[in-house]
This record gives sequence, structure tokens and C-alpha cells, in this order.
Amino acid sequence: MEPRSKLRKVIAFCLLLSLFGMVAFGYFCPDQVCALSQRERISEPLALTYSESLGRPLPEVIAQPGLSYDEVLHDDFRFDLNAHDVMVFLHIQKTGGTSFGRHLVMDLDLKRPCNCQRARKRCHCFRPHSNEIWLFSRYSTGWKCGLHADFTELTACVGGELDRHEGSAVHRRYFYITLLREPVARYLSEYRHVKRGATWKGSRHWCQGRTATAYEVPSCYMGDSWRGVTLEEFMSCPWNLANNRQTRMLADLALVGCYNGTLRHRTTDSDRVLLASAKRNLAAMAYFGLTEYQKKSQYVFEETFNLLFAVPFTQHNATVSGATLAALSPAQVARIQQLNSLDLELYDFAKNLMFKRFEALKKRDTDFEYRWRHLGEVSRNGVTEFDWDSNLEDATTEKYRDVHTTVRSHDAKMQI
Repeated sequence: MEPRSKLRKVIAFCLLLSLFGMVAFGYFCPDQVCALSQRERISEPLALTYSESLGRPLPEVIAQPGLSYDEVLHDDFRFDLNAHDVMVFLHIQKTGGTSFGRHLVMDLDLKRPCNCQRARKRCHCFRPHSNEIWLFSRYSTGWKCGLHADFTELTACVGGELDRHEGSAVHRRYFYITLLREPVARYLSEYRHVKRGATWKGSRHWCQGRTATAYEVPSCYMGDSWRGVTLEEFMSCPWNLANNRQTRMLADLALVGCYNGTLRHRTTDSDRVLLASAKRNLAAMAYFGLTEYQKKSQYVFEETFNLLFAVPFTQHNATVSGATLAALSPAQVARIQQLNSLDLELYDFAKNLMFKRFEALKKRDTDFEYRWRHLGEVSRNGVTEFDWDSNLEDATTEKYRDVHTTVRSHDAKMQI
């Protein structure tokens, strides 16, 4: 019996030693060795089975880059210009972002309005009592994270860029905002812009620590631009980044292998993951607006952030894209819808969600009728020197530079 007793003691000692070793290893092991990253813990089934619970908090496993809509929708919430709150504008091409970006730097009723310099086409948007930046956008900081940086690029870049700009690491609260547009109209607007010579060659397409290769993002044309391209040629390029642009720019591209999984090796499953990710990120954003609903978008912004615009947003329903659409054949329209099927579903989701947010804000606003009639009628505390004659078009060619961006002018009344 004695040998058995000794054997039991040895086995018990080994088990205890193993248990202790596992606990110690888990405690002392460096995070970069032992811990899975947030993205590694996000399994494809989670992305595929995402429940479209409008505006509700995201699962804890999902890394959230900024404060969500739910977190800012409290009676005691206020976007704190005096602290370290930063608004980050994700500007998707041809969604009306140029006009909205100008509203942000030109028309907000602030104690210390943005100081805009015509020569540099840049505005200093500082806090009331310091020269720290509260707005990260094209007109305030320039394209610091790349030309028309998407969700994947911004979330990996904004904090570091602000630390470098301000000379120190600061704990900030980030509030991501964006605009969406009806996908067919947006696609036609991008087509017309490219036909005029736009390229957006300055875009980095940054994902997981590197830029996309020419193999991953092939060019649709030879030469400096695609000027004069026909609609049929535009639709025929399988690598055209105009296709489902809004979904791609709002999704976490690392979930599908970055650009390798969005263009060359696109599958039904990867499309579903992208769409689920875009919906999730959009629902988590502190704010988004819709180009087709300017007044509702303005009201939702003002009620969400407790900030007022000194002018009403203008709704331009008669656009060049609308005229282009009217001239298309049913087959051409169907083809555009097919190429942008993810964006169409995302837009329906966004429209439903924004209308719900609008109704919720309206219900709790005891002065809604007065506010709605007088939206944008505010006596300014100050007036910015911002008169750039008209909307400045997106930077388009190889002339793009990070700080001094070459831009074009176009008619402010046309959301082309």
C-alpha cells in the first residue's frame, strides 16, 4: 500500500505544479505573446450572425474606437470642448462631405470659432482655452491619415497623429461621424467625377500596418487618369473602388484579409462579413447623417452633441447625378444596383436607424416644434473668415500632398 500512497502523492504534486504553472504563465506572459488581439477574437461566425439591434451597445469582444451613440444619448452628456473630446469625420467620397465639412468649420456656434485661412485652405479649430484640436477632418487637420481615410485607416491613425501634432500623449474621447448617400446616385456622382479626371491617387489603402499593393488594388486604367471614361467602361472594371465604396470604407477590412479579400478574392462570405462589420461600425458611431435628409441630419447632430449650427442645411434634390440617372436604361440601372448591392442594403439599414434616432430625439424634445421651425437660426458668437467662393472639390490627382492639398472648385449648389 505504501508504494501506491507515494504514487498518489507524486501525482497530486504534479497536478498542483501544473496548475500553478498554468496560472503563473497566464499572469506573467507578455500580452504580445499570449493574448489574442481584438481582431483575432472576432470569429467569422460572429460577424455573420451579427444582430442588427439598432443603436444598442456592441458586444464587448468588438473593439470600439470611440464613444457610441448610446453613450452620448444621455441628458447629462455634452461634447466637451474644454476637455479632450475629439470629433473625427470619416469623409466618404461623393456623399456631400465637402459641404458638411465646411459646415463643421464654418457654421457651428462656438465660443471660439474655427479660424480659417484662405491661402492654405485650412482652419484652426482649437479649444476655447488652449490650442488643442477638437476636430479631426479634412478642413481642420488635412488628410493626416491619408486621402479619404476609411474606418480601418482612421482607427489605426488618429490617436498617434494627434499625439505627434500636439507633442504629447493625451487620453481623449473620440466621436466618429460620417455621411452616407443613396448608393446609385453616389456611384453616378463618382463616375462623373472620374470622367472629369479625378483619381484619388493619394489614397493609402492602409490596413494591418501596410499599404495595399498594386496587385491587391489594380488600376482600372492606363496613364494619369481615366478622363473621358464611358459608363460601360466604368462599370466593367472588376477592381473599381467605386463599387460598394460606403460599405468598404465603414467596415473593418482586417476581418476579410484587407484589400486582398475585398477585390481579388471576394466571396459571398467575405461580402457578408464586410456588410455586417459596416453596419456594426455605423450603428456604433456617435453620429451619421444622410445626404438626402439634410434637415433631419442637422437636427440629429445638434441634439446629439448639444452644438448648434448658425445656418440651416440646404437640401439640393436636383443634382447632376439625378439627371444622369434619368437618362439611363433599365439595364444600366440594374447593373449599377448589382455592383452596389452591399451599399444598397447598408443604406436601407442606415435610413431605418437614423429615422428611429430622429423620432426618439423628437419625442424627448419638449421644444421640438419651435426648434424644427427655427433650425439654423442662431445669433453667432463669432464669425469665421471662411469664404472660399464655393465648395472645394475633392483632391484628385498625384498633386495630392498631406498638408497642402490641391483641390478644385465646383458649384456649391450641385452635389455632383
